[in-house]
Amino acid sequence: MTDVAKFPIVYVRGFAGDSSGINSAVVDPFYGFNEGSTHVRVGPDDQPSFYQFESPLLRLHTDEDYQILVEGDQEAYLDSHDDIPSNTLWVHRFYDVCASTWGGNPEEFRLEDAAADLLRLVEKLRVKTGAPRVILVAHSMGGLICRCLLQKILPDLNREPTDYVDKLFTYGTPHGGITFDVGFGLLEKIRDVTGINGADIFGPRRMYEYLTPESDLDPQGPPDSWSPRDMPESDGAFPRHRVFCLVGTASKDYEVALGLSSAAVGARSDGLVQIENACVPGTHRAYVHRSHSGRYGLVNSEEGYQNLRRFLFGDRKVEAALVNHQLASEDGVSWQAEVQLSVRGLPIVMHEQLASHWCPIQLSAQQADGTSDGAVPLATTFLCGDLSRPPGSETMRYALHVRVLSLREHHGFLSFGDHLERTADFDDILVVDIGTADSGPGIWATWNSLIPGAISRHEPEGTPLDDQDPNTGVWVADIPLPATAVPILGDGSRIRLTVTPWA
Repeated sequence: MTDVAKFPIVYVRGFAGDSSGINSAVVDPFYGFNEGSTHVRVGPDDQPSFYQFESPLLRLHTDEDYQILVEGDQEAYLDSHDDIPSNTLWVHRFYDVCASTWGGNPEEFRLEDAAADLLRLVEKLRVKTGAPRVILVAHSMGGLICRCLLQKILPDLNREPTDYVDKLFTYGTPHGGITFDVGFGLLEKIRDVTGINGADIFGPRRMYEYLTPESDLDPQGPPDSWSPRDMPESDGAFPRHRVFCLVGTASKDYEVALGLSSAAVGARSDGLVQIENACVPGTHRAYVHRSHSGRYGLVNSEEGYQNLRRFLFGDRKVEAALVNHQLASEDGVSWQAEVQLSVRGLPIVMHEQLASHWCPIQLSAQQADGTSDGAVPLATTFLCGDLSRPPGSETMRYALHVRVLSLREHHGFLSFGDHLERTADFDDILVVDIGTADSGPGIWATWNSLIPGAISRHEPEGTPLDDQDPNTGVWVADIPLPATAVPILGDGSRIRLTVTPWA
């Protein structure tokens, strides 16, 4: 793998709520980044098989050689030591000053203050480690603190965000705020007017205040065209391609763990944050069937960690898209695609958008217009060189499961007259092998329906795919869909793989 500089990682936790929640948060030495999880899955002979995820903190320590330097007090350690290694992990303990457990007069939490304190921590780390930038990893509200730093605090100081932050990874951050499926907007109005426990920070007016530089701030509030999900694309703004949003889709697990939140937010959520609100347009993202927090939460999950690790330390980016497809145009018929991305050697699905998880990909019957390829993004992942290759295997192997389904309506209602539940019009798996130093460079791809026998016994044969892009550093190949897809998607339909350098 290409040698990638290790920047300091700063973890920024989510919303704690009232004073009791804050007091509970501050007694944790790592604000929850050290929390792992265990679960049981069905193993051989229908016997339960135990699986343990050690926590992102410990895994970064063991997998990527990051150090945890606390020795009683991380701030005191920073102040009393010089030449601190850059491959170190730190926690932004912004809630400490708001806790009553320390005695004295606790401060009232204010998001802008937490962002300003984050800048002080980043500046100190740059001086002490010599690293030009840091990596920010945030859960829930922590991502909004990071965005406040990038979009308001640094611009107000006339400083370039990219001089301070290398990448931002968010777990379940409500980039679009928090809204409810019940109450016809009344719950949001009560929250935003009363500011109960400081929860108005998830409403549009407060989000506008802490995400907008002072020079652009309208005292009357956000314009009608303003959306909290948007990050600016102007010169000097933090680039969206350096941001990754992990989106949870398991609302019920959060409800079981923490009460009735998912009932109010709705099924199309992680139990607290609605799916469409959990990402910034134009950023990298992955959807995983995990809840906002709790036993099956995003942060304490193998799914979350594998996406985090590859985004932070990968050396190549791979994008898969459906191109040149022509769906049948029929009145009352709409189309959806489902995708799942798996990596050989991992016991989890890296990315999945399923109708049953409330996040399929909507397809248009007029996707390709004859002048463009009508590309529909399916999945993006990052390669970690030999780290992605299990011992004994010759290639890095990825599986992209693609399903296309038609939905039929009659007078505005779904019609089930000829419907077969959970049966797709097209269903196949693209098996992609990426060569390494041992097997030789190159990428091979074939459909599971064309592989005789078990996938595990399959070895790529023949010459690798040709690079269709003459640009240096960009590799592109189109893989035709199998014959079974032609009646549905047209004979020109392809899966396009694009590989570009990363890190």
